[in-house]
Amino acid sequence: MKHIGREHVDMGKRKNSSFRFLTGMSLAIGLLGLAQSVGAADWPQFMGPNRDGTSVEKGLVKAWPETGPKVIWTASVGKGFGGAAIHKGEVFILDRPNQQQDVLRCFDLATGKEKWSFGYDAPGSIDHDGSRSTPAVTESRVYTIGPFGHFYCTDRKTGKPLWQKNILSDYNGKRPNWAVAQSPLLYGDKVIVAPQSATVGVVAFDQQSGDEKWRSEAIGPMAYASPRIVTIEGTDQVVCVSPSGIAAVSASDGKVLWKYDHKCMIPVPNVSVLGPGRLFVTAGYNSGSAVIEVSRNGEAWAVKEISRIPQIGGHCHQGLVYKDHVYVLCNTNERNDGLVCFDAEGKLIWQTKRDPYLCKGGSILAGDGIMYIMDGRSGELHIVEPSPEGFKSLSKAKLLDGRDIWGPLALSDGRLVIRDHSQLKCVDIRAE
Repeated sequence: MKHIGREHVDMGKRKNSSFRFLTGMSLAIGLLGLAQSVGAADWPQFMGPNRDGTSVEKGLVKAWPETGPKVIWTASVGKGFGGAAIHKGEVFILDRPNQQQDVLRCFDLATGKEKWSFGYDAPGSIDHDGSRSTPAVTESRVYTIGPFGHFYCTDRKTGKPLWQKNILSDYNGKRPNWAVAQSPLLYGDKVIVAPQSATVGVVAFDQQSGDEKWRSEAIGPMAYASPRIVTIEGTDQVVCVSPSGIAAVSASDGKVLWKYDHKCMIPVPNVSVLGPGRLFVTAGYNSGSAVIEVSRNGEAWAVKEISRIPQIGGHCHQGLVYKDHVYVLCNTNERNDGLVCFDAEGKLIWQTKRDPYLCKGGSILAGDGIMYIMDGRSGELHIVEPSPEGFKSLSKAKLLDGRDIWGPLALSDGRLVIRDHSQLKCVDIRAE
């Protein structure tokens, strides 16, 4: 493994105490930069408000009733792996009902009624057909990225398109084999995407006008991971994953800060934050996982590898962090490791392997310290108590059908939104 330190202007330091774990859930580091108002019950972008798959909501069900979970509503959708975003009682999802268009749909969270839709031409066939990404939603805008690079800003109330780009053709990028799968990132008054072409790595746009605010130099080719914000030693940085490794650029101006080589030809998950400057890196295809520590000495950044875990890694989703441990779904095309628990040093604590299998589905960690995990092969929704003592299943229920149910979950106000390749479901998970 190699790591490269890059210089960066000092933006001021914050005390490490501000990054400690709170209420048993890892604080999402660096997302206080969101300028728009995000309510505690909102899930406005990929992996939630903090981009870490966690929710502050409490008072949720810890075991399904004998009759099973209450499904509030079901809506028909086209094929897709892209999850839902939820904002102010509305559900947004990018759909691909055929091989000709991408369609952004807005549903009422309470009733499932479709309020509006906006489609645009995007012809072409894709291996594993369907949508890829999760919308990002603010008070007035919805941002989406389609599998052929179409990047749209639409009006949240009407669905009217306001401005558009293409993160492939505008930056001379190359479409990955399984198409563009990243989700736009909200940060302050900007929306950030990662073209990852031969000349441009990351680009930040003004949310309202679509004007480019900054762009970074190249950081490696595009794969399937979505960018996220991490704050280390007071510096907000956009962390991106590519087949050549991990790279971070300054969220203020796009300057490259540091790189870490963790090679995987088909990376999907981004990093998980284990603590101040400590990141958990994972990937499928026998690439394994690692724990790294990023630090700054003056203006220079450095990366130290704490540990390396060969072969065992997450295929589709980043790990969820709870009480200094990370929980990752590590079933891949080559291995059947199931749900795996690692400590903050990267030590493997336990793994479920095939019992239960828990194949590549989405997962969420709620404020009560309970995980909701979709088995992407069976369509069963599991309730799990994360603990280093071992796998603790509290309940499970079959809710979805088909295969490859890999879409991320979304949670708002006790309502869990899940999907397969034909339906979108809203499930009531509020405790009695």
